[in-house]
This record gives sequence, C-alpha cells and structure tokens, in this order.
Amino acid sequence: MADHHAAPESLPGTGSRSLVGGVPALRWDDPPEGPVIALLDQRCLPSEEVELVCTDVPALVDAVQSLAVRGAPLLGIAGAYGVALAAARGFDVEEAAVQLSGARPTAVNLAYGVARARDAHRAALRDGAGPQGAAQAALEAARRLHAEDAEASAQMAGHGLRLLQELLPGGGFRLLTHCNTGALVSGGEGTALGVIAAAHRARELRRLWVDETRPLLQGARLTAYEAARAGMPYTLLSDSAAGSLFSAGEVDAVLVGADRIAADGSVANKVGSYPLAVLARYHHVPFVVVAPTTTVDLSTPDGASIEVEQRPGHEVTELPGAAAGTPVAPLGTQAYNPAFDVTPPELLTAIVTENGVVSPVTGAGLAELCNRSRSGNGMMSI
Repeated sequence: MADHHAAPESLPGTGSRSLVGGVPALRWDDPPEGPVIALLDQRCLPSEEVELVCTDVPALVDAVQSLAVRGAPLLGIAGAYGVALAAARGFDVEEAAVQLSGARPTAVNLAYGVARARDAHRAALRDGAGPQGAAQAALEAARRLHAEDAEASAQMAGHGLRLLQELLPGGGFRLLTHCNTGALVSGGEGTALGVIAAAHRARELRRLWVDETRPLLQGARLTAYEAARAGMPYTLLSDSAAGSLFSAGEVDAVLVGADRIAADGSVANKVGSYPLAVLARYHHVPFVVVAPTTTVDLSTPDGASIEVEQRPGHEVTELPGAAAGTPVAPLGTQAYNPAFDVTPPELLTAIVTENGVVSPVTGAGLAELCNRSRSGNGMMSI
C-alpha cells in the first residue's frame, strides 16, 4: 500500500542525503502504526516534492517499476529496505525478495541490495533469532548498505575530480552528462553528478551541459533540478543537439553513470549514452563512467549478455510528467523504447568507482579494481 503526501521540511528516520534544502530521496521511518519506506516521488519533480509512503513490498515494486524511485545505487538501497519491510511487517521474506529482484532487470544493484538484506535475514534465523531478531538483522544490513553507498559517493567524487584534473589541466571544465546521477539516485551525492558537484565546489566547473534524456526527460526534470538547487552553471539541451556542441568544441568531457557494468567493461546506461560515447571518441573527448563497484557484475561476461529493459511505448508516444497522456504521435503508433543501451569498453576513457579509477578499461583491470581494498589513494592505470 502506498500513500502520497507533501513532504515536510524536516523528516525523521534513516534517509539518504538530503538534496540541497530538500527532501531525502529515501528514508526508513517507524511510526506507531508500523514501519514504512518513504520515497521522494521522482515522477512529480521538478514541480512538486511529494513523498510516496510504501507500507508493503507490492507498493515498493510498483514504485520501482513506475520510476517513482530509480537510479542504480538507490534501487539497491530500496531493495534492501524492502526486504527489511517485509520482515518487519511479517510478510514472506523469500517471496518479497523474488518480487523485488525482478522489478527491473538491468540495474544489478537492485538484486544486490535485496540479496544483502535477505542473506542477513536468513543468517539470523539460522543462528536462532526469532522473527523479530531476523527482521532487525535485515534492517541493519539495509542501513549498512545505505551508509556504504554514501561513503562510496564521497570516494567517487574525490577520485573523479582528480581524474578530471589530470585529463584537463587548468580547470574550467565544460562537462556534458546524460540522465540523472546525483543525490536522487544515491545514499550520498551520487555518481557522475557527484563528481561534477565536487568540481563545482572546487570552482573548476565552467559549464554543465544537461541532456534532456529522452523519453522520460530525466535530465531535464531531475538533473537540472539538482543542478539548479546546487547553484551550478548549467544549460539544458535536447539529446539530438549534443553533436553540435562537440563539433563546436564546447565539451571537455562526458560523465555518465551506469546501471550494469559487465566483466569485460561494457556499460549499460540510460539509452542515448552509446551515441554520446561515439561522438566523444570521434571528437577526442574523454568519456568517463562513474559507478560504485556494486554496479559491476562479473557474472555477466560482456555487453551482449546484459538484459536491456524494454519500457512501454506510451513513454515515447505521449508526453511525460504532468502532461502524461497527451499524444505526440498518431493513435496506434508503435514505439521502440529500450531503457538502456550498451557502450563497449573501447569507447570508454575510464571507469571511476569508490575503489579508484581503471583506465584503459579492460576486464582484468576491472576485476582487480573490484577486489581492491579501499586503502590508498585509489588511482590506478592498467
């Protein structure tokens, strides 16, 4: 069961890092009537900050599938809390884990977060804990994952900023990004947008170019929203206008996130990322992927093995957001609407994770990076 209400200015409970002056993207709350997961409903942005309160797993699954909550790292956190919610409210935890893991197929973090909390629940039961103790173990696992993601955001920001300073000495970065990769997708400041925020704080961001990101306008609705709140110098453009920016020499680097990274370094990200990588390679512009190691799936051997989610055609044939249902194509038009595309490793300049940077991107380098401890400065060239 899910309820909407306008979010208060101050929210109790465990939550992801607040947006600038805004509402946490996700928080666990435990009112007298029972625990809930409160989500900032991203479908309502940028016009309204509205909370979606989920009291059971079906409501959370619907929130995931409808993109009320989205972004690879945050999906992992939501999945872990979803297992904890099922346990705390006395539902079948194993069934809940299956439902949550299958809610969206491409983002590997979702299944990872679900497994973390489910395994903690199982282990507690094996060790003799009762239902209440096992539920608490699942919640603690979700909270650990939440805290780890916030820490990973900060580490990625540092590694990414140092990489930009090496690639583009002199500062004054003009950076192009695609989709949304900030605090709305993370327990911290995000992935690619977290790096951009670090550059902004260091006074090295000259211009942020924000792709609209079709078909759901997640760049226009969400990245521009976050950039505006942070006071970044940003400009919105249609996806098809990116090529003219490259040809005019107005882009110094491209920074994007990822929903799944295969063992060979192939990256699945919001559809439109692959053509940006092709443009970047042609124009000799660095193309950098920023993602936590939880997004790396070493069991997926290559890009061809990544399952790409197909979204409903109405997301293309109708206007999104508040104008949803308004047609932009003739009635009955068929639409091709993959949620993601896959960029091969040879088009990547680097992958930035909390454990450091791998460049050039190779399967061996990626595997080593995933196995590294978090000690040291994290910079690595393989």
